[in-house]
Amino acid sequence: MNAPAVIEKTCAVTRKGQTTLPLVVRQLLGVAEGGHIIVRAEGRRITIEQVEAEHSDPAIEAFLRLIANDLATGVSTLPDDLLESLQHALKDVEVDLNEPIEGDVCL
Repeated sequence: MNAPAVIEKTCAVTRKGQTTLPLVVRQLLGVAEGGHIIVRAEGRRITIEQVEAEHSDPAIEAFLRLIANDLATGVSTLPDDLLESLQHALKDVEVDLNEPIEGDVCL
């Protein structure tokens, strides 16, 4: 079995630590403009890989955009039917908004 071809290019690094991946490397990785890569440092060796595209669900994406928009615009009230449903579902749950949160929280 033949070993894969080795491609070696010299790249400049800017004052901000930025560089440009040579076209041949972008093509080899299949990374287009706006694409994402993973850069991994192992000792003094750096590897670059294409980020595998994640499955996207249009319904979830639309829902997340809706929530993000609500957060950005400062939604202050809930529709009455939703508020009633939440109150019914949480009727036996005590909530202290001043209680510290325990454990890991991702925001």
